[in-house]
Amino acid sequence: MATEYLARAKINLALHVTGQRQDGYHLLDSLVAFANVGDVVTAEPAETLSLHLTGPFSAGLSATDNLVLRAASALHPTYGAHLTLDKRLPVASGIGGGSADAAATLRALSDLWSVPLPPPSALLALGADVPVCLAGHPARMQGIGEHLTPVTLPPAWVVLANPGVAVPTPQVFAALQRRQNPELAPLPALPDAAALAAYLQTQRNDLQAAACTLAPPVTTTLDALRALPQCLLTRMSGSGATCFGLFAHEADARSASRALQSSQPRWWISAAALT
Repeated sequence: MATEYLARAKINLALHVTGQRQDGYHLLDSLVAFANVGDVVTAEPAETLSLHLTGPFSAGLSATDNLVLRAASALHPTYGAHLTLDKRLPVASGIGGGSADAAATLRALSDLWSVPLPPPSALLALGADVPVCLAGHPARMQGIGEHLTPVTLPPAWVVLANPGVAVPTPQVFAALQRRQNPELAPLPALPDAAALAAYLQTQRNDLQAAACTLAPPVTTTLDALRALPQCLLTRMSGSGATCFGLFAHEADARSASRALQSSQPRWWISAAALT
């Protein structure tokens, strides 16, 4: 029997770079949430391990050297399955696509093979975002991604927008002016989306300025989101180029998404609930 999981988009509501280890890994302090939009991973019984790619963003991905296959081998090195990745999120776009795919693969194969999920510490070799994507709930993510503290966020919606430009993560980190920045401020009580926006206004994405310099369309995207009615906050997620606008209500987010798609038909745009 096939198993299927949604690899939800990971949203860095805030992302502070707080240092750099001697091995080169950057230390982060990030408030992470998820949107109910994403790729879909399906696992079916098979003698050997294989991957089929489909979806609007599958072009250019490898079906033999893919994080989905590496996640499967990490869960069990000899078991087989036929995996399908329906790639609906832009590739390398700052919303955890590959890491979310790996986490969904682990869950799908854990069900299919009846084997336990590995501990978060064993997943960092797959990617810094894999542990938080596997946990699948809002969290404060610290260190290089291994320290997760669950948090409670109020109901809110986002409009995600990606202008279709590549922003390589290593180049963004290399362009940072400062690598020793303050941690997140303590998370206060957040009764609603307005309170969440007010808190986030006092926090940052330390990668945003570098990404805007490397890829000016990121600035254009932020400006377009900021101009949407009822938008409470705009920010880039991860190392870009996907940006988000925060909204209190579904109707406002969906209306804003339609308006933005009308003015920017070549962008990837989606309205989604934060979870």
